[in-house]
Amino acid sequence: MLYLLYDYLEHAHQHIPLLNLLHYLTFRAAMALFTGQLVAISMGSRFINWMKVKQGKGQPIRTDGIERHVLEKKGTPTMGGFMILAGLAVGTLLWADLTNINVWVVLMVTTGYGILGFMDDYAKVTKQTTAGVSSRMKLLVQFLIAGLATLILIRLSPASSTMGNFSTSLSFPVFKSLMIDLGWFYVAFGAFVIAGFSNAVNLTDGLDGLAIVPVMIASTAFGVIAYLVGNFVFAQYLQIHFVPGAGELAVVCGSVIGAGMGFLWYNAPPARIFMGDTGSLALGGLLGAIAVCTKHEIVLGIVGGLFVAETLSVAIQVLYFRRTGKRVFLMAPIHHHYEKLGWSESTIVIRFWIVAVVLALLGMATLKLR
Repeated sequence: MLYLLYDYLEHAHQHIPLLNLLHYLTFRAAMALFTGQLVAISMGSRFINWMKVKQGKGQPIRTDGIERHVLEKKGTPTMGGFMILAGLAVGTLLWADLTNINVWVVLMVTTGYGILGFMDDYAKVTKQTTAGVSSRMKLLVQFLIAGLATLILIRLSPASSTMGNFSTSLSFPVFKSLMIDLGWFYVAFGAFVIAGFSNAVNLTDGLDGLAIVPVMIASTAFGVIAYLVGNFVFAQYLQIHFVPGAGELAVVCGSVIGAGMGFLWYNAPPARIFMGDTGSLALGGLLGAIAVCTKHEIVLGIVGGLFVAETLSVAIQVLYFRRTGKRVFLMAPIHHHYEKLGWSESTIVIRFWIVAVVLALLGMATLKLR
């Protein structure tokens, strides 16, 4: 919004020196971070108290889990994702270039998944059960939203001036010239990336602070990636594909980081509120959509490797149990396995944060390894 004001004044030849700062993407990303954090923290205690009144008994906890885990978290309100989404929305709408198609596609996915997550949380709270919206219905809606978002990107995104129109192509890290045109199959692939990562973050959200910090770390990595692939000079220097307009997603990433910091203030152990599916589905979808916009879908699997590992642990557990009647892990997702081994919650969370940082650095390193 402020960027559009700056652009209007520039075209009207009304020069205001202070507004020149809005020309710089890095400044707007930093301000989006600050704004997102301010909004989330400001909602804070009042929102949590209001949710306690509205939700009564709070989020139901799995009874087949760790007994200590159930007792400590019982009655904690959920839907804290609203705090994150509010900070994200205000930060992005205030500081991003609202004529950029990438920004609107990411916001569309985030909003759609946020609404779906809210419906799931609402069903769980009102029925006091861990079963909300059916898994089949959630997957169907997720794939429809993600498929539409991918289709919009293919139809409306500008072509790269260095590599031609590659909107349906899959790029690979390390190999600078290797790209495979998937044709219209790319719609299904893009939908799989967005929906799959949404569910991966959702599975990871099981301990206080476990999901939000890795989301912030991944957002930082993709904020850098978006800035670089959206800058023709840097893209040429690093020998990576240039994606016109992708740099604006750095502002969105800044908003996510700021809003996440504000939410973490209240979600740090012992959590006063959980993000719920309202937050986890939306944030996972957001990261998936940014990866598709920047053509770094495979790198997302590296940067967000922690989320991938959590998802694989569930898949392995289910498939192995169906075939043999035995379990590979004491409990899935894998963070619960370590709880069963006797690790404290804070130990698991902090060590998983460390893993997330290392994986994010590895993902960003692929930008230079060509």
